[in-house]
Amino acid sequence: MILLIDIGNTNIVLGGMEGDTLCFQARMRSLRGKTADEYAVSLRSVLDVKGVDPRKIEGGILSSVVPELSQSLGQAAEELTGRTFLRVGTHLDIGFRLKMDQPDRVGADLLADTVGALALFQPPMVIFDMGTATTMTVIDPNGDYIGGLITPGLRLSMDALTAGTAQLPAISLREPPARFIGTNTVDCMTSGAIYGSAAMVDGLVDRVESELGRPVTVVATGGLMGAVAPYCRHEIAYREDLMLVGLLALYRRNHKD
Repeated sequence: MILLIDIGNTNIVLGGMEGDTLCFQARMRSLRGKTADEYAVSLRSVLDVKGVDPRKIEGGILSSVVPELSQSLGQAAEELTGRTFLRVGTHLDIGFRLKMDQPDRVGADLLADTVGALALFQPPMVIFDMGTATTMTVIDPNGDYIGGLITPGLRLSMDALTAGTAQLPAISLREPPARFIGTNTVDCMTSGAIYGSAAMVDGLVDRVESELGRPVTVVATGGLMGAVAPYCRHEIAYREDLMLVGLLALYRRNHKD
């Protein structure tokens, strides 16, 4: 089994792959104060619950946008399994060109998403990842990474709206909007969050297609994107497991037997 680890700002996603089969997937909170020993206990507990013997793990790869957790969780995973984990970055063979001003500053999550998307779909494409931040990556017809954008994530934006106002409540983003034009405060907020995000995605895709001068494939991932994609007017290829697909492809591309 290959252990795939994605460290995000809010959650850590774990995946266990046997060949091309996802044997398990789990989530832990990203807690910056935890030590390597504490993460070793948490990781062992997750593996126990999933029925996975750490000694049966043959290798692993780790992607992180939280540098302080890369060290502690990476150390925990390596001590628990006895294996050396690959770290996602531009030092790896990623299989595409980064046409960025500072290619070494591109996030590991964006690299893994791009590898996963290129393994599943044909360029040109845009890749949306809706997490703590919402990111858009643009891949040109040659399969090169040419840029993108970053905006505050949907949950982060709604939390800021609730915290910064006196009378607007916290709302669930898992419940679909009752209607486009809301008739009460909660419906108005839900509609604004979901339809507003869908309109943003559609508008960004239109602008990318205009700049590239051709249609693009729209690929999307991230937990909240599952709630938004059904309300987009563009066809969205939603893959919740896109990051794991990319991590596995990177592992296979760079692992030396």
